[in-house]
Amino acid sequence: MRLFRTLLLIFLAAAIGGCASTSLRSTRQAGSLVDFLYPKATAAPEMTPTVTELRPPVRVGIAFVPGSGRNTAVSEAERMQLLERVKAAFSAHAYIGKIELIPTSYLRPGGAFDNLDQVARMFDVEVVALLSYDQVRFNDTNAAAVLYWTVVGAYLIQGDRYDVQTLLDAAVFDVKSRKLLFRAPGTSQVKGSATWAGFTEQARAAQSQGYAQAVEQLIPQLQGELGRFRERVKSDPQFKVANKAGYKGGGSAGWLAALGALGLLWLGHARRRA
Repeated sequence: MRLFRTLLLIFLAAAIGGCASTSLRSTRQAGSLVDFLYPKATAAPEMTPTVTELRPPVRVGIAFVPGSGRNTAVSEAERMQLLERVKAAFSAHAYIGKIELIPTSYLRPGGAFDNLDQVARMFDVEVVALLSYDQVRFNDTNAAAVLYWTVVGAYLIQGDRYDVQTLLDAAVFDVKSRKLLFRAPGTSQVKGSATWAGFTEQARAAQSQGYAQAVEQLIPQLQGELGRFRERVKSDPQFKVANKAGYKGGGSAGWLAALGALGLLWLGHARRRA
């Protein structure tokens, strides 16, 4: 009986101590497109109607928007891996030429379009896809506390529960006209729990996973926007398409025509042999 009371008191003390120190905290990491391109704007910028000239195959750059503070959740190497996956969405289209991945270090916070112009000249690109991000991690302290019973009593392993919510947005700009061509979003939510000993490592892994999942959701959205944009420029008077020398377009239709032509040549050759 005395042992039972002792264990009960230990349990209550641990539970009360855990409840007393329970708190909900959050950390946020963000790179804002508006803060980068329009750092001094107090209202939505007015866009002057202009005709944007596109010259396929278009040279494209892809970059993350610089954050306002130090971002420790995702390293530059991880960012470049994410950009590689976005690059694949562009490279699937015949009207896209070379694609350059631009390290974040080339973009400065509040650099605006002047900075974007410099980067475009440096990497020789005409269109830039800027990935803005907003990730919030909520920590529910002691929510994952676990009570362990042993032969000598009970003890509490303190822990945290985390909830990581991530938003990515790819905004594609024509550098010369500074016109937004189209955009595509991606979101994710990663939940989990860990003891204090491994919380930092597991929570950081969850943040990296959040970016990876958001990119996975963004890619099909981007693919769809690329296809719709190609159709839109055919009839939109705000765009003028003038192919570069040597480029004839075609895409999948061009491949079908080429295959058809090869088929006709083969039939003609077969008939001559017959």
